[in-house]
Amino acid sequence: MRRSNSMPTRFGKVLLGLACTPVVFLTGCPQQQPVKAPTPQAPPTITATPAPAAAPQVPDYAARAQATRVQQLINQVDRSYNSGLQNYRAGRLDAARMDFDASVDMMLTSGLDIRSIQQLNDEFERVVTAVNALELDALKQGTGFSPKLEAAPLDAANEVTFSPDPELTARLNAELRTTTSDFPLAVNDYVAGFINYFTKSPSGHVHLLRSLERAGKYKDMIQKILREEGVPQDLIYLAVAESGFQPQALNGKSGAGGMWQFMPFAGAYGLTRNGWVDERFDPEKSSRAYARYIKELYNQFGDWYLALAAYDWGPGNVQRAVMHTGYADFWELYRRGNLPGETKNYVPGIIAAIIMAKNPQQYNLTEINPEPPAVYDTVTVSSQVDLRLVADVTNSSVATLVGLNPSLLRLVTPRDMTFDLHIPAGTKDEFQKRISAIPEAKRVSWRFHEVRGGETLSSIAESFHVHASDIASVNDIADGSALDLGDELVIPVAPVSTTSASSVHIQRYTMRRGDTLITVADRFGVSVEQLRRWNMLRSSQVSAGKSLIVSEPVRLAPQGRGTRKKASGAKSSASAKSSSKKSATASKRPSSSTARRRR
Repeated sequence: MRRSNSMPTRFGKVLLGLACTPVVFLTGCPQQQPVKAPTPQAPPTITATPAPAAAPQVPDYAARAQATRVQQLINQVDRSYNSGLQNYRAGRLDAARMDFDASVDMMLTSGLDIRSIQQLNDEFERVVTAVNALELDALKQGTGFSPKLEAAPLDAANEVTFSPDPELTARLNAELRTTTSDFPLAVNDYVAGFINYFTKSPSGHVHLLRSLERAGKYKDMIQKILREEGVPQDLIYLAVAESGFQPQALNGKSGAGGMWQFMPFAGAYGLTRNGWVDERFDPEKSSRAYARYIKELYNQFGDWYLALAAYDWGPGNVQRAVMHTGYADFWELYRRGNLPGETKNYVPGIIAAIIMAKNPQQYNLTEINPEPPAVYDTVTVSSQVDLRLVADVTNSSVATLVGLNPSLLRLVTPRDMTFDLHIPAGTKDEFQKRISAIPEAKRVSWRFHEVRGGETLSSIAESFHVHASDIASVNDIADGSALDLGDELVIPVAPVSTTSASSVHIQRYTMRRGDTLITVADRFGVSVEQLRRWNMLRSSQVSAGKSLIVSEPVRLAPQGRGTRKKASGAKSSASAKSSSKKSATASKRPSSSTARRRR
């Protein structure tokens, strides 16, 4: 189900710092009534079998050790999260993002089964939800990489009272005869009231205008999905009520997010949500989920208006209202007062938006300048790539990439899953050629640079805060060689660590049962000898639970020099083996069920 009134959201929950102490309730045994003793009889002769000795009570050291480890992990996560919160409130968004990333990384790379440990599961959900809300709040304030979010039109009209206007209603009924729509349209005083609001109220008109302008970016894609799913294409305008066609819209009270305002528990409709991505904010995937769900509601109620009411209020509530009154009719439920105020506004507001969008000249909407359709190339990446590197190799900006990939919660693609990365149209071939020059394990920190006029190796090194000798080594630049305009360079930037002693990127791994140095080395694209050296191991036997360094802790001295080449022919280390196996944590993240939000 999409939303349950009894399902609490985790946004705003008090921080969980300590484990819950189990409470034992002792109850007295009921007093036995006296019974008459039976007449003694001679017992049969039997050979007594001694009762087995009770097993000695052995302390569960493993459980205690895990509980201690879980608590230590949660304490570390809380410290990193609180550090991020302080940086966030001080306006240091980059530092806050690093702290937040680290707090999630600690859990995902801990080797513990998040789903099966309730305390850790709660901590994971709390941190992911809170971080997500804070990042989107920054976007609302215009302090993130995306444009500042605006209120949806119906949010602005929730407190408006509409007076009946018989003249307007009559005119609208006449106009309706020439309006073509694949969605059933009705005009009454309630719909007329919203049309009046969107037409005459300055704020209402601006909100609707901006929504219809933003719709241009996604209209073709959404209507194609609606058509494929067998849903009226004019139901695209439900997004006017939900988000104003803003993919990263977030409801601060309920936690509902995205263009179609799904609740955080959206997994039942195929919308992935974890520490890396939240597909509620993916315009294409969330539109597919919306189309399937609204069709499911229509099949349940057999009426599009009741389906819209159920989308807003919840199907269980609408079903109870129908059973209570005996009327499976939205307008009758409206007149009888069996709907909450929000839902009473919701359906007529959507109908009004459809009518006005279909008749722009009658409603002073001819000045609409729709945003151009979103066009992009898609590349599937199976290892982490920092968006700053993607911006380098596609000659675009981080802001552009964030806009094309609104489901990403960080400036890096996921670690334990493939991701369909959207990049500017026409850049796919260049991306694949240039990114191949950088080892997979280095794509979260290394950069790419095309030499511009007047630049030298030293000036480039200074701008990226690296040593010129490192750039020369990685790119096979001979001593004393000058750079040419247009030379493509790989920049070996060292990974950045946070103050919480955990890197934003993979630095450590906790050995699990069945792991060997060979399997760990294969997973992280390093050699067994490197693992031994970094962790000062004397043998290949490592016990479960031991934490290992799995990436180079410090930059080693560059080795080898040659002649300079373009990045496509960079040093052989660029094609070195990196990660090949998925981390088991990907399949152990907490599952969720789908619910829609109550605004």
